Amino acid sequence: MIRVLVVDDQALIRGGLAALIDSADDLEVVGEAENGADALRLIEALDPDVVLMDIRMPTMDGIAATEALALNSSTERPKVIILTTFDLDEYVYAALRAGASGFLLKDTPPHDLLQGIRVVAAGDSLLAPSVTRHLIEQYVQRPSNERPPGKDFERLTEREVEVLRLVARGLSNQEIGDELFVSPATAKTHVSRLLMKLAARDRAQLIVIAYETGLVEARPPR
Repeated sequence: MIRVLVVDDQALIRGGLAALIDSADDLEVVGEAENGADALRLIEALDPDVVLMDIRMPTMDGIAATEALALNSSTERPKVIILTTFDLDEYVYAALRAGASGFLLKDTPPHDLLQGIRVVAAGDSLLAPSVTRHLIEQYVQRPSNERPPGKDFERLTEREVEVLRLVARGLSNQEIGDELFVSPATAKTHVSRLLMKLAARDRAQLIVIAYETGLVEARPPR
């Protein structure tokens, strides 16, 4: 059973998400919180596997709560899925850096939301292609002097660099396999090696590394 904490400052949205999650046989809502500070207290008390976290909330927002959670190494922290809308895209990059494992749009179909929770609970990252695209568009508008210096990628093989570029496009292991004519298992192995060599927390952080270092150049939005 996957234990989920729902965090949103709007009671109606919170209740709707909780009811949807509880309708699945393999998912269970263990608590609800209306802001990030309450979420941190409930995480310590309830030990959820996944936190479904809104971004904009009073007292403590979702990014601050995710950062605080990442800094607490005393226990194994739960995976965080950020709930976002297109008009909040400026927060997406900050949340990724803070330690979020994935993003779901608030208009995500119910089945996709439930499946997204399962994906993140299994240890993978969840980045909807539409969110990834908007994230990239947001990033390329930043002045170049705000971006960190390049990272040494000498330890990576040519194939691993190729895989990293595909990960940065938001492709799944299946899609990477299709692009490179290899099996999804082989693609997963390449991603695992990238995580190890780049000391990255998860797939989401690989995307941050790829764009922040300039390994991948995004096209400006049209």
